[in-house]
Amino acid sequence: MQTYLILGNLFSLLSAICIAISVLKKNKNDLIWWQVIDVIFCILSNIALYTYSALTTNSVSLIRNILAYKGKLTKNLTWILLILCIVAGLYANNRGIIGLLPIIASVSYTIFMYTTKNEQQMRWALVLNLILWFIHDIYVQAYPSALTDTVLSMWTSIQIFKNRKCPRP
Repeated sequence: MQTYLILGNLFSLLSAICIAISVLKKNKNDLIWWQVIDVIFCILSNIALYTYSALTTNSVSLIRNILAYKGKLTKNLTWILLILCIVAGLYANNRGIIGLLPIIASVSYTIFMYTTKNEQQMRWALVLNLILWFIHDIYVQAYPSALTDTVLSMWTSIQIFKNRKCPRP
């Protein structure tokens, strides 16, 4: 069990590095590309930490991110992925209420990815996503990801306020 916890946290650390890089990207496609890599490490961490709703949600998120990166995420595919995420996530949930958080995070982020081209709105969606994942990560002991969720939530919030367009007097 201890070996799986260490392995899960190693993959969690690699995931954290990728999501940190994604936040620094100005271009939506660059942001999504780094999130594709992030999700791959998340999936490996989910397997090691036995968190199956997160595993299924991240697997659907991987498909979503690849389609978004290639510009092929249509309205119909978005709905199919949302339904798949919810159904598969609920079916695989072995963590009770905590297991619902990855589902909520993924569904909300998918909606934002499809409905906006605005980087600021994507950043807000990312903050919400990170908060939900933080709670989940603490519960499943994915500490590198939990720490990164905290730092990135704060960093992304700062970027949102730095980049907002305020009228000058």
